[in-house]
Amino acid sequence: MFDEIRFNKIDRLPNYVFAEVNELKMAERRAGADVIDFSMGNPDGPAFKPVIDKLIESAKKPHTHGYSASKGIYKLRLAICNWYLRKYEVVLDPETEAVATMGSKEGYVHLVHAITNAGDVAIVPDPTYPIHSYAFILAGGNVEKMKLPFNENTFEVDEDKFFENLEYALKNSVPKPKYLVVNFPHNPTTATVTLDFYKKLVEIAKKERFYIISDIAYADITFDGYKTPSILQVDGAKDVAVESFTLSKSFNMAGWRVGFIVGNKKLVGALQKIKSWLDYGMFTPIQVAATVALDNYSHLVEEIVVPKYKKRRDVLVESFRNAGWELGKPQASMFVWAKIPEIARDMGSLEFSKELLLKAHVAVSPGIGFGKYGDEYVRIALIENEKRIRQAAKNIKHYLNSLKKQKEAKG
Repeated sequence: MFDEIRFNKIDRLPNYVFAEVNELKMAERRAGADVIDFSMGNPDGPAFKPVIDKLIESAKKPHTHGYSASKGIYKLRLAICNWYLRKYEVVLDPETEAVATMGSKEGYVHLVHAITNAGDVAIVPDPTYPIHSYAFILAGGNVEKMKLPFNENTFEVDEDKFFENLEYALKNSVPKPKYLVVNFPHNPTTATVTLDFYKKLVEIAKKERFYIISDIAYADITFDGYKTPSILQVDGAKDVAVESFTLSKSFNMAGWRVGFIVGNKKLVGALQKIKSWLDYGMFTPIQVAATVALDNYSHLVEEIVVPKYKKRRDVLVESFRNAGWELGKPQASMFVWAKIPEIARDMGSLEFSKELLLKAHVAVSPGIGFGKYGDEYVRIALIENEKRIRQAAKNIKHYLNSLKKQKEAKG
């Protein structure tokens, strides 16, 4: 009789595409293969030493080991607001317009859970980071996919085409969409936008009466003069928008699970309320250390982290091009969104990723895992050093040459 019991929310989730590649990767490693792993955006450096020192200092104090505040300790929320003030000249109220979260993913999922009624529709560009869509599905909502248009050389969003696609989605979705998710610099495509893009987006949101959820997890990691704008820089944006950020990427604090959501009081208040029912916040010493990171060590991101990723980007793009794989050069994030080489494009991204792993010992993320418009691409994370990147390029060159010979032999 228990076989008849269904878990409807779980049944709405597809199999996780990335799990297939990960299982293959682990099998190859168990067999002794030296797999060069670009598959996950997991920073390979430690948190900054003064931040670690502060964590240790705080953890030695007995009073920090009790329950904490679900919305984040006040000093952390104040540091979040001061970070926005310094970086974007945006004024936020730490009591009503900011909430600290256990990484931006947890914050996003719980926000969506708090604000989604059964049947609500969210517009989500495709491709996308999977949880951007499936948070709404898990919450009982529906997702209207919208193709994300961008220049494949510069990775700038085609803003005119974006708004054409948005207008079409708004007109053709039933019921009318209640939310729009945007994520720039974009994961997985690395696509970027201008502040003018957000100005127009806020204007449309007010006219069409929908909320905007903006994810800027990779805002700090930018190259070649590009700087990530915040939607909250737009006058009146707080009427319709919230924005999320995480210390995972640019502060090398992925495992610490520290993020935040700021902006619209109604949405932030909903998240604060649901978190008060669900958790007691992060371990207080982590929050204390995160406060110090935001207040005192943001400059180390620009001095240490960004140059590392820029160097890796440049080496990867150059060495892969020399191997016969033409790549565009992204302006931001810790990824390269790579169109599959023409000789292998007919495989699709999942089979190509498997082939690359088995025959070149290089692990990447298949684009189909991010949506149907990602199937001609793979995502390459800049998490290996330059020596490993060059070795990967040599492996790939050998694989592509072998593939070419195979196809030529078949005529």
